[in-house]
Amino acid sequence: MTNRFLQISLACLVAGTFAGAPAQAKEPKLESTDTMIPSGDPGIQLFVRNKHLASKQSSPDKILLFVHGATYPAETAFDLPIEGVSMMDLIASRGYDVYLVDVRGYGRSTRPAEMSQPPAANKPLVSTQVAAHDLGAAVDYILKKRKVSKINVMGWSWGTSISGSYTSEHNDKVSKLVLYAPQWIRNEPPAPAAANAPPMGAYRLVSKESAKARWLKGVAADKQADLIPPGVFDAWADATWATDPESSKQNPPMLRATNGVMEDSLNYWAAGKALYDPGKITVPTLLLHAEWDADLPSYQAQAYFAQLKNAPYKRLIELSEGTHTVMLEKNRMQFFHELMGFLDEEKPLALK
Repeated sequence: MTNRFLQISLACLVAGTFAGAPAQAKEPKLESTDTMIPSGDPGIQLFVRNKHLASKQSSPDKILLFVHGATYPAETAFDLPIEGVSMMDLIASRGYDVYLVDVRGYGRSTRPAEMSQPPAANKPLVSTQVAAHDLGAAVDYILKKRKVSKINVMGWSWGTSISGSYTSEHNDKVSKLVLYAPQWIRNEPPAPAAANAPPMGAYRLVSKESAKARWLKGVAADKQADLIPPGVFDAWADATWATDPESSKQNPPMLRATNGVMEDSLNYWAAGKALYDPGKITVPTLLLHAEWDADLPSYQAQAYFAQLKNAPYKRLIELSEGTHTVMLEKNRMQFFHELMGFLDEEKPLALK
């Protein structure tokens, strides 16, 4: 377990920007702790990071756990510094006890032994159900550590299916749910399978070049240049690929990502079937989406919103000029303010 301290400028937060105006107040210290926790399955350990104000413990209602998407780990998106400050830093500086978790096969969490074999040697690894099990292990760890009965949970992309399916079965452990780029049933037909295509393997290999192309997919050419802040893509890619100890053994470096999510997508979302029932979610829910998200287009967020029939209240926010990765882009502060507005509100419903 390691600890480190970070300096965050409150003046930047008040100004609503990461840019560095001179500090107007004493800068708060954040304490950061990295921990490996048991998943509940033999040999599988999960990486959990926690950040909070060093000066005091947050109140029981200010605890947030973040889980990542289908390809990249949580740490390099949620805790990537942009001009010195990550999204995780910003939330922790608002008095939150903030956690992130990598499910098995991602980041610093245990990679199943099959990931050291050729992809074709095994069936797809880490289904949404398995990932939800790992999220549950992290939730239970935090509940026990903080001696609380509920926490806030946020998922991104595939993480929305992980956290949404988990919440639908464990509403008693979730206070509020945030779904960033929600995954739902696809309207467009899936691409036809290539003739004599081999069976889907245990995992896939991802290059930095393909990641950049995916990030900018669907963004108009005249909007691409200033979408990602200078240096951010390279910093993110270098940090992300560095989490995979096998990536540097190939030229160019290749990141391993499990294929259980791809199999689930083919069997459910692309096949017109729901993997789980959002109608079983009975906690306040926020959907955050960006208008240029080519991975999970706006119609999916809108359709998902309609399925939240038993949430006490729900909200769908469409952010302008952003992609699937808006949390790391020029409009990231829109994301932050909408997120905090939802988490901070105490009495959103009028008295009867």
